[in-house]
Amino acid sequence: MEASDFLASLLGPFFLVVGVGMAATPESWRTMAGEFLASRALIFLAGLLAFLPGLAIVLTHNVWAFDWRLIITVIGWLGLIGGVFRLLFPMQVRTIGTAILGGSDQVLRVAGIVAALLGLVLAYYGFMA
Repeated sequence: MEASDFLASLLGPFFLVVGVGMAATPESWRTMAGEFLASRALIFLAGLLAFLPGLAIVLTHNVWAFDWRLIITVIGWLGLIGGVFRLLFPMQVRTIGTAILGGSDQVLRVAGIVAALLGLVLAYYGFMA
């Protein structure tokens, strides 16, 4: 199994489940996010949990071809950069997150639908193609 196939079959179901959950119950996600942002320890932990897999993806799958594999590379870079940002600037994460949470549930629903569609695409290439 190629790295691209493996990562697609790993990330696809993850994004699908998270996306469906976010789209179906945005009020629960808003509450959880508020609780998360209230804790510096959780922001730090989230930074570690984003940094390590992001770095692993970047190191093993830094593919800049203009096809479906680019999605995996971008996810890796976003995880790496997001993890670094959470580790180095936790108070700015709180400020940005609080501003985002101030929006309507529609923002979370749309984000959930986009994540679920992304998950479907990755799952297709990971399992079917």
